[in-house]
Amino acid sequence: MDPEGFIMTDAVLQARGLVKRYGRVTALDHCDFDLMPGEILAVIGDNGAGKSTLIKALSGAVQPDHGEIWLNGQTVRFGSPIAAREHGIETVYQTLALSPALSIADNMFMGREIHKSGVLGNIFGMLDRTKMETQARAALNDLGLMTIQNIRQPVETLSGGQRQGVAVARAAAFGSKVIILDEPTAALGVKESRRVLELIQDVKSRGIPIILISHNMPHVFEVADRIHIHRLGKRLTVINPKDYSMSDAVALMTGAMQAENAA
Repeated sequence: MDPEGFIMTDAVLQARGLVKRYGRVTALDHCDFDLMPGEILAVIGDNGAGKSTLIKALSGAVQPDHGEIWLNGQTVRFGSPIAAREHGIETVYQTLALSPALSIADNMFMGREIHKSGVLGNIFGMLDRTKMETQARAALNDLGLMTIQNIRQPVETLSGGQRQGVAVARAAAFGSKVIILDEPTAALGVKESRRVLELIQDVKSRGIPIILISHNMPHVFEVADRIHIHRLGKRLTVINPKDYSMSDAVALMTGAMQAENAA
């Protein structure tokens, strides 16, 4: 049982009582969170509800003032996104954090470059580009993204959907525990959005749980196993999309409808 009196579950990623204040503004107000193994958990909420702060707290981008976070049952405190990545939590932000002028392979290994063995790598810092390109190609192929023929082509030559695919593939390649996707279909056309949703399902099939932040209700209801509804800085409730309509979800997150099992 955790400090707040909640029975610990088999959750992969769990938080209890998270508080984050910015001056007089309370972004997180004793917020709880649970991500279960192998699921796609959508996080929805009105603008200003605090869902972005929640995701930043879970991914190490901000440090909560109070509360606890557990990863696979172990208490963790991420001082930075790098620390979260070292624990197997990968985040794909809406901005993608890709370098347009660099190649696909270089972007896949940005911050994780593989150096040549021996003196060339240890002393002169030479990169093993062959190994990086081989592994990048394999990661893309695993997710059916080899419509991208040239692993050396600059990311700026790719379409929006292809760029999103590279970012998701990078996260899937290195995110051993959890992948967080922030508005992955925003600004994409219908066809490219469809491919990204298929990518999300492909990643799930590999057993990696996913946190999906999205304003697109049809997409949320299509792929999510559960929906975390965030309101006024905390988790209002968690619903099964099979039991509720999209209108119900919107009504819950705007306060027009009361939750039956408010958290």
